This record gives sequence, structure tokens and C-alpha cells, in this order.
Amino acid sequence: MAPIREKSQLMSASEIDRTLVRLAHEILEKTQDLHRLAFIGIRRRGVPLAIRLAEKIKSLEGLTVPVGFLDINLYRDDLSTVSEKPVHNATEINFPVTGKDIILMDDVLYTGRTIRAALDALFDKGRPARVQLLVLIDRGWRELPIEARYVGRMVQTSANEIIEVKFQEVDQMEKVLLVERT
Repeated sequence: MAPIREKSQLMSASEIDRTLVRLAHEILEKTQDLHRLAFIGIRRRGVPLAIRLAEKIKSLEGLTVPVGFLDINLYRDDLSTVSEKPVHNATEINFPVTGKDIILMDDVLYTGRTIRAALDALFDKGRPARVQLLVLIDRGWRELPIEARYVGRMVQTSANEIIEVKFQEVDQMEKVLLVERT
């Protein structure tokens, strides 16, 4: 992998938290039946997003939103180029997805291929009434016709730039960085 250098910090821990509060309010405003709502985080960094947003909605509305975790590694269209033995983390969805209004969550939306794989994995679990997408960062450069309904921040990037989201639960730090391949 090419060496990278940090260009700038796009979000601090407090900015991430404020963004999640705003996203929780947007979800509440745009959801007709909160009792059909469920969150599914795409492993790895979609998981903390789903958990945190469920906690924020519980504190705002007193409603417990079911949260599941989705591993998409075996659904990737580039599986043969990623590794000979892909790491498979368990999918954990302990509620029926059929008939639910699912909000699928990931940290960064880029080409759309991760989301396509997540949809394939999700529909193997059942038939939701509706699936929407929430991302912390939308950086553009789509290769597939996929769009997020809920976006924390839009960040225009060049082809040699990368967005790195760091969450305390995964990385032991909390920030969003713009880095560049050198």
C-alpha cells in the first residue's frame, strides 16, 4: 500500500457527536412508524454508528431501536482480490428484518460497492419493508447508483485522497481525517 500523509482533520470527537445528534433528529422527523424502525451497521465502523444512534434515539424518545451488525466480506464483488482467505466476522441480526424499516449504516460512502454487497447480505436475511442508507461521510465518486438518505457531511475528494474515520470503539481515538496517498 502506498504511503499516506495526513492533510487535515475534518471532524473532532465533539463534531462527530453533534453530527450524530442531528442525524438522530432527522431520523425521528422522517420516520413514520418508529416501531418498525431497525438499524443495521456494516462491520466495522458502521457498527458504532448504529449503536450510538440507537442510544441517542432512546435518550430522545425513550424508544429502543433494534440494532444488528452485518458482515459483507463474503458478498464483496472484489473478494478474490482482497485476500485468499477473507476474514469473516459474524453477522448479528437478532430480530426479523422482514417488514422492518431498516436504516443501513456505514462510515464512508464512496463507490457504492460496499452498500451493494450489504444489500445482498441483508436480503438474504429477509425482506424489509424499506431500506435507507445513513453515512457519516459522503465523499462522492460513485460507481453504482446508490445514494444516502442521511448524510453527516459531504466531502469532495480527489482520486488520491482517502477519508479515514476513527471511532473510539475500533481505533481508540475519535476523529475524521482527510489523508492523501504520496
